[in-house]
Order: sequence, then structure tokens, then C-alpha cells
Amino acid sequence: MDRGDLVPDSVILGIIKQALSEPRTAGGVLLDGVVRTVPQAEGLEKVVKELGKKVEAVLEFDIDDEEIVRRLAGRTVCESCQTPYTGREPGSKCDKCDGILIRRKDDEPEAIRNRLAVYQKQTAPVLDWYRKNGTKVATIDAVGPVQDVTARALGVLAT
Repeated sequence: MDRGDLVPDSVILGIIKQALSEPRTAGGVLLDGVVRTVPQAEGLEKVVKELGKKVEAVLEFDIDDEEIVRRLAGRTVCESCQTPYTGREPGSKCDKCDGILIRRKDDEPEAIRNRLAVYQKQTAPVLDWYRKNGTKVATIDAVGPVQDVTARALGVLAT
């Protein structure tokens, strides 16, 4: 994971099955960052059917790769209390506990570019798999303020 590689499918599917089995998910869930491979999509399909649920929609957030690298590389976290920051340099002090801010290994530009390559190879085909299986797939313009992108996504989900 630190290198930007994917977690094994069996681990992901186990986590998802456990989470979807909890009573608090009865009204539905939004899965963020999964499903990332076609075998995961196939496994998720089996899991949701076993639980009497279904995947209603898949959202793809469209944004330029270099903007992704810029955004993710701009994230830091306090080494002590894990408070996240955006736009603060590694080595700065945490406002909450005076700890030192660090950049996670998976947010280093090289790891991000590796994650993007993995996405193109392993995750992009998932969108076609869902389309072929009749699931709604919507592309959301992810450029702009968080509230604007959120509104676009909610708009798609409301239809």
C-alpha cells in the first residue's frame, strides 16, 4: 500500500462483506475507493446478492492526472495525532498538538503516479464491466471546489 499498490481482493471483499452486514448499512452505503479490479467487482456482486442488496450506481470522478498528483502530494498528516492538513509542508508543526507534519509514503509523487498507472491498467476496466452488466456509470467533473463537485455527484445520484 505504501508503494501505491492495491490491497489483495480477498482482503477488500472480506472488509466489504463485514461492513455491509452491519445494521447501520441497511439504508445503503457509498463505497469510496473500491471496487478497483474486475475480480473485486465480480466478488462484490456476489456479496451484495447474498445480502439481498445491489450496486445502484458507479461514479467516476474525472480530473487531470497532474492535478491529482498536485492535490495528493499537498496532503500532510501529524505524525503524533494524525490530524490531516492540506497545503502545509512536511516538517511544519501541528496546530493541535505541536507534533511534526509528515507526508504519507503513498502521497509521495512517485507513489501517486504509480497508483495512476495501476488505475489505468486494473481499475478503468471496472467501469466497462459495470456498464456491460447494466449498472449506471456516471462521470463527474471533479475540477473545482469540494462543494461544487459534491453537488454534481449528488445530482447524479438523485436521478
